[in-house]
Amino acid sequence: METKRFILLDIDYVSENGLPVVRLFGKERGEDEGRSIIALDRHFRPYIYVIPHGDMEKCIRQIKTLEIDEVRKVQKKDIGIPKEMLEVVLFHPQDVPKLREKILDLTEVKEIREHDIPFYRRYLIDNALFPMAEVEVKGKCKTQKSGPGISSTDENLCIFEIEGKPEPQDGEIPHINVMSFDIEVRNPKGMPVADRDEIIMISMASNFGLSKVLSTKTAPMDYIETLKNEKEMIKRFVEIINTENPDVILGYSSDNFDFPYINDRAKKLGVSLNIGLDGSGLKFLRRGYVSAAVIRGRIHVDLYPIMRRHLTLDRYTLERVYKELFDEEKEDIEGDEIWKYWDAGGEKLEELFEYSMDDAIAAYKVGEKMLPINRELTRIIGQPLSDISRMASGQMVEWFLIRKAYEVDEIIPNKPSQYEYSKRRGLTYVGGYVKDPVKGLHENIVAFDFKSLYPSIIISKNISPDTLIKGETDEEYHTAPEVPHKFRKAPKGFIPSIIGELLKERVKIKDIMKKTAKDSVEYRIFNVQQEALKTLANSMYGVYGYARFRWYSRECADAVTAWGRDYIKNTMKEAEKYGFKAIYADTDGFYATYIGNTEK
Repeated sequence: METKRFILLDIDYVSENGLPVVRLFGKERGEDEGRSIIALDRHFRPYIYVIPHGDMEKCIRQIKTLEIDEVRKVQKKDIGIPKEMLEVVLFHPQDVPKLREKILDLTEVKEIREHDIPFYRRYLIDNALFPMAEVEVKGKCKTQKSGPGISSTDENLCIFEIEGKPEPQDGEIPHINVMSFDIEVRNPKGMPVADRDEIIMISMASNFGLSKVLSTKTAPMDYIETLKNEKEMIKRFVEIINTENPDVILGYSSDNFDFPYINDRAKKLGVSLNIGLDGSGLKFLRRGYVSAAVIRGRIHVDLYPIMRRHLTLDRYTLERVYKELFDEEKEDIEGDEIWKYWDAGGEKLEELFEYSMDDAIAAYKVGEKMLPINRELTRIIGQPLSDISRMASGQMVEWFLIRKAYEVDEIIPNKPSQYEYSKRRGLTYVGGYVKDPVKGLHENIVAFDFKSLYPSIIISKNISPDTLIKGETDEEYHTAPEVPHKFRKAPKGFIPSIIGELLKERVKIKDIMKKTAKDSVEYRIFNVQQEALKTLANSMYGVYGYARFRWYSRECADAVTAWGRDYIKNTMKEAEKYGFKAIYADTDGFYATYIGNTEK
């Protein structure tokens, strides 16, 4: 039996003989450093939880009349309350939607839970695996370069059959090969249409020496590679990806434009886009609210949604984002002018080549700036980087909490039904305190800012759905100002404890940073880690009031903002005693002008 350690880059599952096979894609560490690996796990099965009305044994008998693998009694916590329930193991992930309604229709079944956790995400959570981190597996490399859903011709690829459970490993942040790309289209009739308008350039930049523009025309630049036609250009693009074997492929609006366009042109020209590590082509899958271009075994990151999440700008063109991040102008040609530069030839064509190369370089540099924090969020939240890069902040918080819930045996609440969602949307609560600005010019202005106000309130007041008190109690509790919500002081609630862990970890890292040279690699790594923790902790305060949140609680949201208003109003009053007059306030801080001590 062999042991392999590799960096987990991607995960999916395929079917073989009616059963699921989990596929872990990665890059090997150690003796075969850098070799690609696809590790196959045939042992994991999907499951859901069933909460009976009362008679456990009768419920088990009813469930066993259906086509299931196994049913067993388990103890879990439901919003902090211990409950006995049933874990129903199924044969295949597709059985979950097929059998869900049949199980719900059984007379002894009250509720089912965790039926909407995607199978590959369930696998990561249950096995404590984190993408972008090391995994150790035992088993053997197959001598035949084939496996379920695998048609790769890469002779160096290791296809590994896992025996037992994969084991997460601690290790340093690995080097990964990153390539960016961009396409230019000849579009004389306006917006590019794939059925009509040809691709004229494909540009690429990387951290492993690749810097190239593929085209059917040429100019006196050494980064240009000329092909005889568009078909050969796309084939060469495929060849470069398979030969250079990048771990991450970056684009800008590549989910919505570049990859769909290449895919459509490839179909029209009869080119196989077999750029997946397993030899598969491009797939377009729903990821949250967007359609993502997925390359099996490689991480495709569209930088556009990342920039929408991290920056507040008037527009999000690559040129605008590049200017914001680097305070530099990049080459720009209006989209409806590109075909004119192409047709003109000469200096105009050279400008177009420079623009195309600059697009790929700019995308790479933006990725170099933004990938570290997203890699770190991936290592904290424990879902694939391709998913993390497309998640809204609330989704990241939810998947982080789902993993943490599994660790403490807390059963995960279901997503709200459409009726429940609409009902929640109709409920309102008062937000943070806002004081309109006092008109006029002011001097001697000071800023008062609460450090992590809402996360600190959630922790200090133990605000969580599992600590909310409804009715009378002899326990000690905190009572929110203005609103009648009470929260027990002990034990620590599920969500406050998790936010507390995040903030403590961030403080610990920042303390280490103080003793680390600012120009060192270690300092930059620690800084990325603390920024990722800050991003996650700050995203948590608003989710209680988010209508689609699994742990939604109007009472919790109401109480958090009530305490927030109370703190800021009292601080403004206290500041007045020392001669500071508030001129503007918003949520977690205020501005004041010094007018002198008013106390006699």
